[in-house]
Amino acid sequence: MRVLSYGDAALLVEHEDVLALAESCRAADLAGVLDVVPAACTVLLLAEPGTDLGRLRTAVEGLEVRPGDAGEVGSVEIPVVYDGPDLAAVAELTGLSAEEVVAAHTDTPWRVAFGGFAPGFAYLSAGDPRLAVSRREKPRTRVPAGSVGLAGEYSGIYPRSSPGGWQLIGRTDAVLWDLDRDPPALLQPGAEVRFVRA
Repeated sequence: MRVLSYGDAALLVEHEDVLALAESCRAADLAGVLDVVPAACTVLLLAEPGTDLGRLRTAVEGLEVRPGDAGEVGSVEIPVVYDGPDLAAVAELTGLSAEEVVAAHTDTPWRVAFGGFAPGFAYLSAGDPRLAVSRREKPRTRVPAGSVGLAGEYSGIYPRSSPGGWQLIGRTDAVLWDLDRDPPALLQPGAEVRFVRA
């Protein structure tokens, strides 16, 4: 664990298991902490102005973080039509057939690592490692909402139409961001995500 100052009211904590660290920080109810925000390799602790960051740093360094302990956030099933424009390219990149790519995507549960990019977008990790592929060399100027993609070790679903460079393998009708829902994001950090063929 490495704890860095991040301005005058936050700490940035590097850790190998950010979901477990984020859960430990929430469970510890750290004095002055307003929000705990996990990312790919870090957890940002946003504190009330005037919080003693030295004391907060000491408290964070003293936390017991158990790998794999991301708390109970629940499970979400996402139906997908696997007809994406990059499915054949992903098969070629991975050495799998298109059918094996679909099986790899659906047979292993994914975990919401963190949110970002756009409201409702979740970076999903811990899937089948054979599906780790690079982003497209040339990003698309428009990716339709509901597109399911792969990039690096992650899978993700575009919550709205936007530019993007992920390898698109399918599409879903799942609503990822809805302001009338509490919480608005369908996929919360730590949740298990299971893709099923629609």
